Amino acid sequence: LLLSKDLGKHLLEVEDLLQKHGLLEADISAQTERVQALNAAALTFSELQGYQPCDPQVICNRVNHVQTCLEDLQELAAKRRKELEDSRQLWTFFQEMEEAEAWIGDKEKILAAKSCGRDLSSVLTLTTKHKTMLGELGNRRALLHQTMKKGEKILAKKSFSSAGVQEKMRHVWLRWKKLEEVTGLHQQRLEDSLNFFQFSAETDDLVAWLQDIYRIVSSDDFGHDDYSSQALLKKHRAVVDEVEKHRPAVMSLRKQLALLAADHRQGVDVQIRVVEVEQLYGEVAEVAVLRTQWLQDALAVYRMFSEVHACEVWLDEKEQWLERMEIPEELDEVEVVQHRFESLDQEMNSVMGRILDVNQVVQQLLDGGHPSSEEVRSCQDHLNSRWNRVVELVESKKLQLSSVLKVQNFLLEC
Repeated sequence: LLLSKDLGKHLLEVEDLLQKHGLLEADISAQTERVQALNAAALTFSELQGYQPCDPQVICNRVNHVQTCLEDLQELAAKRRKELEDSRQLWTFFQEMEEAEAWIGDKEKILAAKSCGRDLSSVLTLTTKHKTMLGELGNRRALLHQTMKKGEKILAKKSFSSAGVQEKMRHVWLRWKKLEEVTGLHQQRLEDSLNFFQFSAETDDLVAWLQDIYRIVSSDDFGHDDYSSQALLKKHRAVVDEVEKHRPAVMSLRKQLALLAADHRQGVDVQIRVVEVEQLYGEVAEVAVLRTQWLQDALAVYRMFSEVHACEVWLDEKEQWLERMEIPEELDEVEVVQHRFESLDQEMNSVMGRILDVNQVVQQLLDGGHPSSEEVRSCQDHLNSRWNRVVELVESKKLQLSSVLKVQNFLLEC
């Protein structure tokens, strides 16, 4: 049994042989105690004095022979155990290599069938799964290195033919390196797809934002009075600031496009999309500038109307006062009226400055082609005519006052 050359043809068979060998070793251990007891009993007969039933030398030779046979048997048992354990190590190595090869084959099939996603969500899902597989790959790499070390130890012992072990190690290692290469390529494709879909998503968000902003800046609501126009202008300036803040994002689109993988950046659709974003941003910026001018013009118009109204209130008041005024004939009363006209001159100088400012604003609006040009011009003409009317009345009353003063002075001289 101990001289058997059957060391098993696979791991399960070797395990079975080792189990049987363990039983045999237990039997040898039990017989060893018996042999030692018998040898000790036999040696007592070689030490007897007087009558000796057997030659002591014969007894000693027999004891030595039995002990030698037992030691040879123990040596054979130890040798077979070593051979069986070496065989188990070999077949364990081959089984672990087969498992590694089967795992590599499964991952190769998965990688061969994997797509890189159709949108951002699917790419993110695939990226998460790929990261999980990378973790599995790291764990399997550590196991494979351990198995490789086992193979190197088997080759170092030279107990078995090294050709099969070395060939298996070489074959599995080549497949492993190929798997790592394919995994790296797939990871790069996933990263390229992720960058592309992120770029597309960011571009779509930018387009949606620009479309919303375009609707805002192209509004035809310019307010209905000074306060509302001023509020709209303040809001619009905040929008213009946001548009300007987005300029770097729009300007960097081409740089981002250049960083994408060749098969993504060379697509006609994505290139057209970038051009559309740039054009849309240009339109938004242009309309935003126009709306700023329109709001400023509207504000100027409402402020002009407000100033015109204030001037006309003053003109109405003075016109009524002048029309009701009767030039007195008494010198004292004439002097009072004269003082009033001096105060009126100061007021008229102030109002004339305001009217000149109104005329200047009107001219700027007319030169800028304001849509309410006719209304603005009509308002200007009406204000100027009212002013001329008051000026005529003042001149007329002053002339009357001057005549009265001349008469009074003549009478005083007389």
